[in-house]
Amino acid sequence: MNEADSIPRIGQVVRILQGREAGQYAIVLKLIDDRYVLLADGEKRKYDRPKKKNLHHIEVMEFISPEVQNSLLETGRVTNGKLRFALTKFMNEIVTDLKKGDQHDG
Repeated sequence: MNEADSIPRIGQVVRILQGREAGQYAIVLKLIDDRYVLLADGEKRKYDRPKKKNLHHIEVMEFISPEVQNSLLETGRVTNGKLRFALTKFMNEIVTDLKKGDQHDG
């Protein structure tokens, strides 16, 4: 993975690698600087109390939720329901495909 791939974009799904929430998935709400992002999942981590996370402690996934991305770019906000919907869609499409095909090395 090169340097450009490791920088997450708004609305992108990431897997948390370090900390109390390790192994869980969340969505990038905001890029704070070149080192930190704000994450939320809409369930345990609500939009109004996002988690500040170091980029070295997350794994960027290929999936970007267009609903969340458009909502954040247009209004600056997103509902917790939309976050949950995007993560459920990601889990159904991507994670089940990994289980069917090649094993994910993680």
